[in-house]
Amino acid sequence: MAICLQSRTRTLLSSLLFTEKWFGMLLNQDHLAPKAKHFIVGDLALTTYGLRASFSTCLGLTNKPPVMNAPSNISSEKNKPNQDQYQLSPKNCQDLFKAWGCNTQETSKILERMPSLHKAKLDKLQSKLQILRDLGFSPSDLVKIISCRPRFLNCRINNGLDERVGYLQHLFGSKEILQKAILRNPSVLTYDLKKMIVPIVELYQSMGITGQDLTLMLISRPTIIPRTSLNAEKLEYIRKTGISKDSKMYKYVVTLMAISRIETIREKITNLERFGFLEDEVFRLLGQSPLVLTLSVDKVQRNMTFIVASMKQPARIVLDYPFLLYKNLETALKPRVILAAKIDDMRLYPSINGPKLFTALRMTEQRFVKVFIGCHPPEIANELMKCYADAKHVKRLAVKAKKVLHKGFPF
Repeated sequence: MAICLQSRTRTLLSSLLFTEKWFGMLLNQDHLAPKAKHFIVGDLALTTYGLRASFSTCLGLTNKPPVMNAPSNISSEKNKPNQDQYQLSPKNCQDLFKAWGCNTQETSKILERMPSLHKAKLDKLQSKLQILRDLGFSPSDLVKIISCRPRFLNCRINNGLDERVGYLQHLFGSKEILQKAILRNPSVLTYDLKKMIVPIVELYQSMGITGQDLTLMLISRPTIIPRTSLNAEKLEYIRKTGISKDSKMYKYVVTLMAISRIETIREKITNLERFGFLEDEVFRLLGQSPLVLTLSVDKVQRNMTFIVASMKQPARIVLDYPFLLYKNLETALKPRVILAAKIDDMRLYPSINGPKLFTALRMTEQRFVKVFIGCHPPEIANELMKCYADAKHVKRLAVKAKKVLHKGFPF
């Protein structure tokens, strides 16, 4: 008889558990009035606690006395786990990003940049977001990362993460600098440590680039790790620049040579030689101003042509003033040279001729206007400003008809 009683009691208890779950579902329905919820919760609590205590005592499941009075905060306690469970188990990626801290605008930018996240597995996506949170990234940082590398969250950043982060943090010196490097190049977290990161770091260290210099290059040139390649020809180019390892420009020469394609380097050297430069002069220019390697062939051709043809300067003037190759032709070089001629025709002071011309071309826009335009009376200043503005609005000829050839990444 005792066995039969225990069997029936267990059956009744299982039915009671089903009843609890069913009433719990009713509590989450929006169409039930708050007053009705109160009665359901109260009656359910009394019934549940009374019957559970009684049957548990009969079965010997607990030694505690039966509880006959239901607590007053049962409703809030039963609803709280449901809310936590909703946050921990989002239904879609939008809920996941919002639970992570992103607002509606940030979530929209992320999904617009990477629509495939709608089909991503939420558990894996949640683990990757937790990794970014542990590294100290904010929702706005996540938007920057996805904008820079749309497929970042599709990569397997979990594999060997702790070892990779530990090595990178030691390499950069602090967690804050590592965060800055990841924002510049999020793929740092996806590179293989032993096959890619460590060999490249050791290569630059063998070239004499260590410590803060290496950290600076890794941050300023995000493509150093995947694109570095040094062969005998590139090493010969570095030697021809005549730059020493103690020079501040050395790290720029080595890294730019390393990430540039050998065909690109040859093309840019040949382009400068067409204007009469000797090979030694070209490499001296590269040693003095390595960023010339980042300029396109077209930009160098147009600036050099203007310097020689319009400014009536020898081509080798850029060896003393390399900034002439970096200045924008339409917005800086040409308008300022035209204004210099206007000031000379009007015989105004200060004039822009001789060595002053290169000083004026190097100035910032605000300082140039203040020194050479704002110093005159209002009527003359307005006339000069109109001439300067008109020269800036002259559009480049046949720019729409120009054929753009995509040769791939130049570095």
